[in-house]
Amino acid sequence: MSDRLTTTMKVQRARLDLTQAELAERAGVTRKSVNAIEAGSMVPSTILALKLARVLGVTVEELFALAGEDERAPD
Repeated sequence: MSDRLTTTMKVQRARLDLTQAELAERAGVTRKSVNAIEAGSMVPSTILALKLARVLGVTVEELFALAGEDERAPD
């Protein structure tokens, strides 16, 4: 199974009127990392996901999800 991570990070950034550089500075990462996560080419570590969620004022579950997660039947 090849799950893909989706993110609402760009939407959450826009809600707070933050640039990628501003979010990166607040989360302690590079702008390139923020860009790569938003583009789907990088999966953040658990620690980074928690930091990004904290800075954006949302839960990790609001910020990240597995693609197709809503379509799966509950266990």
